[in-house]
Amino acid sequence: MTAFLLRRIALIAPTLFFVSVLIFGLQQLLPGDPALAMAGENADPTVIAFLRQKYHLDRPLPVRYALWVEGIAHGDFGESIRIKRPVRDLILEKLPVTAELAGLAMLVALVIGVPAGVFAAVKHDTAIDYGATMVALWGISMPNFWLGILLILLFSVTLGWLPASGFVPPDESLRQNLLTLVMPAFVLGNAIAAVMMRHTRSAMLQVLGADYIRTARAKGLSQTSVVLRHALRNALIPVVTLGALEFGALLSGAVLTEQVFTIPGFGKLIVDAVFNRDYAVVQGVVLCTAFAYIMLNLFADIAYVLINPRLRA
Repeated sequence: MTAFLLRRIALIAPTLFFVSVLIFGLQQLLPGDPALAMAGENADPTVIAFLRQKYHLDRPLPVRYALWVEGIAHGDFGESIRIKRPVRDLILEKLPVTAELAGLAMLVALVIGVPAGVFAAVKHDTAIDYGATMVALWGISMPNFWLGILLILLFSVTLGWLPASGFVPPDESLRQNLLTLVMPAFVLGNAIAAVMMRHTRSAMLQVLGADYIRTARAKGLSQTSVVLRHALRNALIPVVTLGALEFGALLSGAVLTEQVFTIPGFGKLIVDAVFNRDYAVVQGVVLCTAFAYIMLNLFADIAYVLINPRLRA
């Protein structure tokens, strides 16, 4: 187990290096001059030259990359060109919002998707199976922004049970914080639950047909014991992979959902940064997202070993 973890951890550094090169290099291909965007089209050339020197835009590309990496190594992601704030502060401000929303959405997806997939597999080719499949197809097909608008019309406008938009930090009011996140978390979790149900059902059908499952039933074990203790544990491996990837996608910012419910998370931050050519913010957010994906894949690898003892060899 220790050697396995060391091998996985050793891959993080080169992966981050290549990711950082891609992030920095592709960012430079975007059209437009950041100095001209900051100063305005009719600005004095002296001001534009000063801004290029201040933000190292007059340096060669390799030098700018080295300065960027050196700053990141010291915790400095640069400064936002648009609002003149450190990128690190913006990330630390927006990341908890998106992380809480992503966590609640994954909770919704797990509570709905995994049990539905298990029931559909156990009741294969029955009304329960067909019903779960239809609900899953509905969840995959329904656009997030459309479902969000419908929920706002029902629970906020018509019934008045939930706030239509906005975000309240949990340290101000935990109850109000949860109320503002119920609908967006369900919108995001609904789509993931549909995909998770399909994966769980497929994996369970494959496992339930294995020889060791027939042996367990031949020994006289109950249906609950066979399904939960023997089948589900081995069927969770693809579900863990899917969960890690989907959680990483949620951390990168659920742009449409955050826009619909006016949640100040990573999604709004990255959209505003791209439209305003705020290179430092884009680079910082994308790098943090890539790091989150790498760590989630590491945790998924560890979960594989813990779930399936056969992989420990």
